[in-house]
Amino acid sequence: MQIFLRLLIVAWLAIGSAFGFSFGNDPAVDTIYAENLPAEVRQTLAQIKDGGPFPYERDGIVFGNFEKRLPLQRRGYYREYTVKAPWRRDRGPRRIIIGQHDEYYYTDDHYRTFRRIAE
Repeated sequence: MQIFLRLLIVAWLAIGSAFGFSFGNDPAVDTIYAENLPAEVRQTLAQIKDGGPFPYERDGIVFGNFEKRLPLQRRGYYREYTVKAPWRRDRGPRRIIIGQHDEYYYTDDHYRTFRRIAE
């Protein structure tokens, strides 16, 4: 009976993963290599690593992860930075989110989806 239950759990997890369900604390986030990002994103990434200066007053504020699309962490773990969109007068939808352990995420649709930046 225990073997049957273990097989059932493994099958359930495999089917859930195949359909895009996330189990636990780590939402599904795609990965993108930094060299495949637009030039403005790479420039903002370099500014972050250099410690600024940043063009927007809100750069560096706490990102709350209210959408829960990034791995869950305590409040204050993530910070957000604006990626300039030349075709916009406001801040636009593009952001880089950084975690305290130097993990970098990019969104170009104002937090609907994220891609982890690999270097």
